[in-house]
Amino acid sequence: MSGRLSLSGASSSSLLPCCLSFKRLSHLHSPKPNHHRLLPDFLRAKTRRFSTIKSASVSPMAEDNEGTVKQQLSKLFETSLRMTVPDEPDLEPLVVKCTGKFGDYQCNNAMSCWAKVKGKKTEFKGPPSIGQAIANNLPESEMIESCSIAGPGFVNVVLPNQWITKSIQKMLEKGVGIWAPKLPVSRAVVDFSSPNIAKEMHVGHLRSTIIGDTIARMLEYSNVEVLRRNHVGDWGTQFGMLIEYMFEKFPDWENAGEQAIGDLQAFYKASKLKFDADPVFKEKAQQAVVLLQGGNEKYRKAWSTICEISRKEFHQVYERLGISLEEKGESFYNPYIPKVLEGLSNQGLIVESEGARVIVIEGKQIPLIVVKSDGGYNYASTDLTALWYRLNEEKAEWIVYVTDVGQKLHFEMFFTAAKLAGWLPADEKLYPKTSHVDFGLVLGDDKKRFRTRSSEVVRLVDLLDEAKTRCKAELVERGKALEWTAEELEQIAEAIGYGAVKYADLKNNRSTNYTFSFDQMLNDKGNTAVYLQYAHARICSIIRKSGKDIEELKNTGTIVLGLPEERSLGLHLLQFAEVVEEACLSLLPNVLCEYLYNLSEHFTRFYAECKVNGTPEETSRLLLCEATAVVMRQCFHLLGIVPVFKI
Repeated sequence: MSGRLSLSGASSSSLLPCCLSFKRLSHLHSPKPNHHRLLPDFLRAKTRRFSTIKSASVSPMAEDNEGTVKQQLSKLFETSLRMTVPDEPDLEPLVVKCTGKFGDYQCNNAMSCWAKVKGKKTEFKGPPSIGQAIANNLPESEMIESCSIAGPGFVNVVLPNQWITKSIQKMLEKGVGIWAPKLPVSRAVVDFSSPNIAKEMHVGHLRSTIIGDTIARMLEYSNVEVLRRNHVGDWGTQFGMLIEYMFEKFPDWENAGEQAIGDLQAFYKASKLKFDADPVFKEKAQQAVVLLQGGNEKYRKAWSTICEISRKEFHQVYERLGISLEEKGESFYNPYIPKVLEGLSNQGLIVESEGARVIVIEGKQIPLIVVKSDGGYNYASTDLTALWYRLNEEKAEWIVYVTDVGQKLHFEMFFTAAKLAGWLPADEKLYPKTSHVDFGLVLGDDKKRFRTRSSEVVRLVDLLDEAKTRCKAELVERGKALEWTAEELEQIAEAIGYGAVKYADLKNNRSTNYTFSFDQMLNDKGNTAVYLQYAHARICSIIRKSGKDIEELKNTGTIVLGLPEERSLGLHLLQFAEVVEEACLSLLPNVLCEYLYNLSEHFTRFYAECKVNGTPEETSRLLLCEATAVVMRQCFHLLGIVPVFKI
């Protein structure tokens, strides 16, 4: 966890942000939005374009990256469209993967082109003739073997086998990094996990943590600099209650520390019971909040002690899941809130309402409260300030928030407030932008919120340990304890168990609820992490049994796509980059899971029809095996799953 910003008042000069410059997803246009009039003076102090930001994480292999297959084809069709319909310069190529048997990719611009030129003086008779012209005007390229026209002008493209194999062998030689997609942003903030201090991380935090980590990994792979933020709840009214309870129960708290507090969750519940039942204690707790926020040294020290105990609890979960985050909790942004709200007030956005200060959002029945009637700050004031900081101090172009669907209205309202302030463009295609990645509930077998038999929320540490224990027992039953060292058994059980929990979550569309079932997620058949781990281990076994040096084959061997199953596998491998691009831009990890499962199915069909070892095609097929294993491992990495090489 990172250290925190000093909570002393920030100087006004440190609050001067840059003036935000909006840019398009498509770089074909350079709009000049008139947003400066919306900004107060202190938000106009500096001017710096986001396009000047350079990502610190750009791979040295980026120069070898020519973009996804779809991106490369789109460039060719863009040239063709300019020649075919020169009076329609704003057309963007509509290139998609083919679902039929007539090609590998398809350009679907003919119908929209016809709609634009119909009725004008034109040589075209309809969409098919435009489609034919688009095909004829394509520049010569080694990545196009043939084109055909289908239906209302669809241009089907077949990729040459030689180009597919060349691309795969280049990946094997230079690494899978050259297949990273090119995204329109350089720096992003992913705000995920974000538990509350002094409360246990439970299964409700599982989805935010797993989904957020995968989104961060996919963006990082795509050469985006990602600021992984843990926006923990560490600065609320509950701290007065916790601190006073600690003082009362443990007068020697400074020496006793976490040993005195013991179980943090039980400690929180006990303090809440006293707060609700004892008016005198409640008043003392409320006064404690004032002392804490006023900078009282004793109360700050007690607050810091409670936060540190919580961090150790959180770390147990993050360590098991292999998650890295930088903590910037609510307290980090507290010193900036007054100045940010002052700026919004100067713009006329904040008004008085029933003693509170609010921002009125058109179309919403209730306003966005930014200062409570008692003068205190809340989620909205903290979130607005955090967004301001991320845009102006951290220079983020894309800020992604991963929370449950129940917070959807809150994010809609505070994003709208940011647009009213001119911090964000009204056009969703422009950057900087914000996205709320919402997700559904984790359910039990009874289709209700997943809980223990005693109706307690499930602790994540216990859940993860249970998955590992079950995997280990299964491996022992299969006799692996006799084949492997004790360390190997532990590591493989951990990789499979934790990976199974992650994949069971990520393979679902995040917006839906899903039922948590150990039996289902640990099944070695069907679309599960266990099945995929077995598939990967089998590929590794094929390569090992060949006795060949696969690294040497990468330099000396050649891939030949002789049979349909070989070509199908090769083409699917090549589509990895665009799948990652789609998963990134849609913020849907299940898209990547679907690709990974389909890859294993493609390999199964390939292996069933194409014997590898001891055949004349052995070298070519071993290289296809290796390419499949490489891409599978990259998928596992993006999903936060540790691959196993033998089971």
